[in-house]
Amino acid sequence: MAEYTLSRRRLLGLLGAAAAAPALAACGSSVGGGSSGSGGGQGGPVKIGLVIPQSGVYAALGTDMQRGWDLWLQQHGNRIGGREVTTVVADEGENPQSGVPAVQRVLQADQVDIVVGIVNSATALGAAPLMSESKKVLVVANAGAADITGKSRTPYVWRTSFQNAQVAAAAGPYLAQQDIPGGVFLIAPDYAAGTEVRAGFKAAYEAAGGRIAGEAAPPFGTTQDYQPFLSQIRQSGAGAVFCFFAGAEAVRFVQQYAQFGLKDSVPLYGSGFLTEGGVLTAQADAAVGVRTSLFYTDRLENPANRAFVDAYRGVYQATPTCYSVSTWDAAAVLDRALGSAAALDGDAVSAALGQVGAIDDSPRGSWTFDGQSPRQTMYLRTVEGVPGQLSNAVTADLGQKAQV
Repeated sequence: MAEYTLSRRRLLGLLGAAAAAPALAACGSSVGGGSSGSGGGQGGPVKIGLVIPQSGVYAALGTDMQRGWDLWLQQHGNRIGGREVTTVVADEGENPQSGVPAVQRVLQADQVDIVVGIVNSATALGAAPLMSESKKVLVVANAGAADITGKSRTPYVWRTSFQNAQVAAAAGPYLAQQDIPGGVFLIAPDYAAGTEVRAGFKAAYEAAGGRIAGEAAPPFGTTQDYQPFLSQIRQSGAGAVFCFFAGAEAVRFVQQYAQFGLKDSVPLYGSGFLTEGGVLTAQADAAVGVRTSLFYTDRLENPANRAFVDAYRGVYQATPTCYSVSTWDAAAVLDRALGSAAALDGDAVSAALGQVGAIDDSPRGSWTFDGQSPRQTMYLRTVEGVPGQLSNAVTADLGQKAQV
């Protein structure tokens, strides 16, 4: 969710240590055998680097991601594509200054065959040249920047999560159909992800006949008091609000929205991260009734999700999140790909990923790759329950959406 603008000079600084190290393309895997591994799931072991936040503001997301990964392996005999798996976990931290070197270490020092994870979009974008140089695949299980599988696309970087604008745009036509008096006020922080969300929602909402009542972009990471922006919302006459906030900002905004007296008169909508995971517990009563768009909720009624939720709760005594599911699905698509890949090098694995077809046993429901990023069903979710037992109930199926 963090700022992901990454200058060429900064990227070169982050990768500076690589100049003194052996070329990544020359690094073979001490476990999987690099490009010499045989395909069809009959080869030797595979070594996978799980690069996730274990410290910093995104550590909770990292916990959910590792749980999803570990649970998949536990349920599949610690094998992916018929290969025994060794997982090397590395701390991404909370920014590319820590995340890109973590990817570099698992590639060089640990000589992994494949990398999975990544929360920060700048880390994913900064890691892409490393993956291209090493000719190994990165499966992004969270970072949502469009450029990852858009204009900065490389055949070695795939994504099993979402694209920022994709999640927000899904709600646009739905809200336009509600014929909301006064239109919708749009608010998201002034950083790259917030910009993508505002643009994606606005384009989809206006194309469906909606009217934007006003917009605001609070300073990212520093805004503690949202009252000036809440006053703008009230003065705009908007009949609803669509927002994008995550983490501590999501907690503050939802609580202050209720305290300001808007909750009961101006319905609050947002991208699903507004009420996903631990923030929902912290928001308590203020979150009840908030509606969000996302590709997953633990309340989805399909056989795969019911089994997944039961197993996850049984092992971790916790409720799974979209972060858990994206990493579970990273294992699932790699299982399909490595089962048919001619080798473990990035060209072979990437080609196999392009042929996996529909992932029809995912907890989120059936989805497919479209441009190396998911085409998937989005859902409108409504927070229900009482503090300590809150959840995101499914309100509407918003249909299959590709990245914007």
